[in-house]
Formats: sequence, structure tokens, C-alpha cells
Amino acid sequence: MKLPPLKALPVFEAVARLNSFSLAAEELAVSQSAVSHQIKQLETYLGEPLFLRAGRFLSLTDEGQQYLEAVGSALLQIERASEQVLGREQSRLRLACFSSFAVRWLVPRLPVLQREHPQLELALEMTIQNPELSDRVADCFITISTESPAFSYDLLYQERLFPVCSARYWQTLTRELGLEGTQLAQGQQLTPAQLAQFPLLSTLTIYNREGGDWRAWYEAVGLPLPAGARLQHFSHMLLALEAARYHQGIVLTNDYMLSNLDDADDFVRLPCHHLVTGDRFHFAWKTSRRREAGIQILRQWLLSQAARDGLR
Repeated sequence: MKLPPLKALPVFEAVARLNSFSLAAEELAVSQSAVSHQIKQLETYLGEPLFLRAGRFLSLTDEGQQYLEAVGSALLQIERASEQVLGREQSRLRLACFSSFAVRWLVPRLPVLQREHPQLELALEMTIQNPELSDRVADCFITISTESPAFSYDLLYQERLFPVCSARYWQTLTRELGLEGTQLAQGQQLTPAQLAQFPLLSTLTIYNREGGDWRAWYEAVGLPLPAGARLQHFSHMLLALEAARYHQGIVLTNDYMLSNLDDADDFVRLPCHHLVTGDRFHFAWKTSRRREAGIQILRQWLLSQAARDGLR
């Protein structure tokens, strides 16, 4: 078995992660010249430069990036395997997920996870866009991308959007529509034309174009967005939902956004059609790490919670 200079591998990982020779030296408690020597030795062995150096700016080469993916994962697996043998495994995990999913669904349920699995130490990495599937980013992910063949995936939720408003705004809406003092008949729905009489709170990030969510909702029943519709734009669904909470109009949201047990009663789901966006949220983990206890504990817990809440 022909191996590279093994002492250089943790040094390379630290420099690449911290993007700094000096910070890596401080973390490893060695001199900066020692770090430089180890990197030079590794580059000489590989016959490829691993870093681009321009003054004080440091970045990985393409070869360095590929090497980091493999080496970082291997070092992590060695650490976890050693902890298991030593009986010191603490199941420390980084989970990268969408900020809306984290804030509205996951964080309110973390006390349950901590109570049921106190050995699991979970750190959250919140993202606005789909997270990059890489050990450098996190150990496991909530993602809508299932393209990487190196990962395994479990479906948590297929997204659908439906209109909601605050309980107080619902009273305003029914009064202005002449429904005050009456009850909507069983199965009777509000029409898209009726909703267009009120401010529509729109989230840009759902379809990445202004009004894209409401246009798609109307198109789902073969209608254009009414020309006179009053749209109020927000960059994120969390902001739009907060505006709805404070009685500013009607918002399109999804099931997990209404799963916060502390404020679910603040909102009323309007009796209207829903829109299936096509986004499917998965729990993802690197297949080569499938035997790690922490990942399997978190996987089973997420699946059971999603099933209990009706997301699956």
C-alpha cells in the first residue's frame, strides 16, 4: 500500500478549511513554517499544486478541491471509528438545511430530539439556497437535490403551497366578502377572484421571480394573475409569513411552515386549491458513512417526526 505523507494530511485539511496557513498553525499548535513544510512535502509527493497563492490570498486549486473532498471525508471517518473503539463516540453532527425549514419546523422540535437522544450533539447550518452536498459543509443535509450518486436520500416532504392569513384577518376577509355571520358550506371554497380583492404577500425565492408563486397558484386552475391584484413582495417565506401574522394580507405557504406548535393557531388556512411545486425535501447523507450511529439516529428521528406531522 503506497500512502502519502500521513502527517501532512491533517495539516492540509486544516489549511483548506481555515483558508490560512497561520490559522492552521495556531489550531494545530505548530509553527507556520512547519505547516508550510508539510504542505510542500504533500504537493511534492502528489506532483500537483494544492493551493493558489497570490500575496495574502489563498485558495484551493481544482486538484486541491478534489483532494480535500476525499481526504476530509477519510479523516472524519478515521476519527469516528477511533471514537467508537475507544467508547467515546458523542455523535456530533452538522446538519445543513433551509432556513425556513430550520426555523419553523426543526428548531421547535429540538427539545424532543435532545430528550430522546441526549448523546446526539447537533449543530445547524442554515442556508437560503439548496446546500452543497459536501463533508466540508455538513455531515448530513435537508435538500431538494438528489443528483449526487455518492449520497443516499430519504423523502421527508413533497411541497405544496396554499393560502393562509391571520385569524384576525380572516374575520376581515369574511366580513368584506359578505360571509360574516355565516359559515362556508362543507367543501365550499373561496374563488381565486375573491382572493385577488385582498393584498397578496409574495415570496421571491420560491420561483425566483416577482409574483411567481401567486402566478403559478392561479395558473394551476387555468387563470392568469388578475391585473389589479395587489402584490407585496418579500425575499423569503419567513418574512412573508410574519407579515401575514400581523394581518397584512394573504400568503402562500407550505405544511412545514405551519408546523410550529407555538403559533399554529395564529393562522387560518383558506378553503382554496393548493399548488404542488414539484420540490421534494430529502434527508441526505453520504452512503459511505451509512454505518455511523449518529447519522442513523437523526435519520430515523426525522422520518418519524415527519410522518407524525403528516409531512410524509
